[in-house]
Amino acid sequence: MRTRVCVALAVVAALCLGGATPALAGTGAFMGKWGSIGSANGQFNAPNEIAVSPLNGDVYVADSSNHRVQYFSSTGVFKGKWGSYGTAPGQFWSEMGIAVAQNGNVYVADYSNNRVQYFDADGTLLGTWGSFGTADGEFRYPRGVSVAPNGDIYVADVSNHRIQVFTAGGVFKSHFGGYGSADGLMSLPLDVDVTPDGLVYVTDSGNNRVQYFTLDGAFAGKWGSLGSGHGQFSAPTGIAANPGEGVFVGDTGNNRVQYFSATGGYRGEWGSFGTADGEFRSPRGLALGNSGSVYVADTNNTRIQYFETGRIATTPASSSWSLAVLVIAAGMLGLALPRWARVRA
Repeated sequence: MRTRVCVALAVVAALCLGGATPALAGTGAFMGKWGSIGSANGQFNAPNEIAVSPLNGDVYVADSSNHRVQYFSSTGVFKGKWGSYGTAPGQFWSEMGIAVAQNGNVYVADYSNNRVQYFDADGTLLGTWGSFGTADGEFRYPRGVSVAPNGDIYVADVSNHRIQVFTAGGVFKSHFGGYGSADGLMSLPLDVDVTPDGLVYVTDSGNNRVQYFTLDGAFAGKWGSLGSGHGQFSAPTGIAANPGEGVFVGDTGNNRVQYFSATGGYRGEWGSFGTADGEFRSPRGLALGNSGSVYVADTNNTRIQYFETGRIATTPASSSWSLAVLVIAAGMLGLALPRWARVRA
């Protein structure tokens, strides 16, 4: 009996320690979609980027080739829109990045106008900054935009191969990056996402990798290379990260979404080329919802799809894992399971 007890305890210990790696359950399960080609309310022409309001879960879509922003409920019910083609304040030109601040203000990277514009939640213009150039505060095709926990605005300045940082009102603070493939350098950074715990993730598209940094731009890590294998990319575009859910990447050229741990450990993927539910044609922008969903701008299918993210949990903390350990140990010891465990099993 002593031998069986020792073996059972060893098995339990091994299972518990081995199960300490976080896991995502249910990630990538299709939940819904909306949109079609056109310019009417709720229709799209090349929706490139997407953001979710932390206040009420509304979904804001950069409807790029319609040169406007549309916003919806969390399930795709049309609520409003603003914008038109042009260079005047409040107008847009071509593909756009979008982010929503904690106070509900909406920041739009106005790509071909080389500026950032920001609005209240209903589209009233509050301010604008930027012009074409390479100096601090100037842009060469800004695309991705994200709001940091302290309210600072991070902008992916694509053809200047850098990330610029501004106050909420557009005052320049700093930049980091520069052209190249070494750690901390970039080639066509298309998107940026700042997590609540202060890491800055960048889709370094021309280098087919993800890099991440501290808030002040210090290089912290990277992963990825060109290809279609696990953890490889082909022109990655959108990125969405959260400590509780992981890092989701729109692997545009491979028509899939991949997801990772905070440091790039591969966790899984979903999607393939096509038009059916859960399939993509050039997925680009990503955004995490407020209740366990990830929204994907399925650009060339002119629609938004959304999926379950799952939840990261350390497996030994789950009741199902604890029950499995109990069943194994009881079986090895020749003991009967308690009634509640027999019912659940």
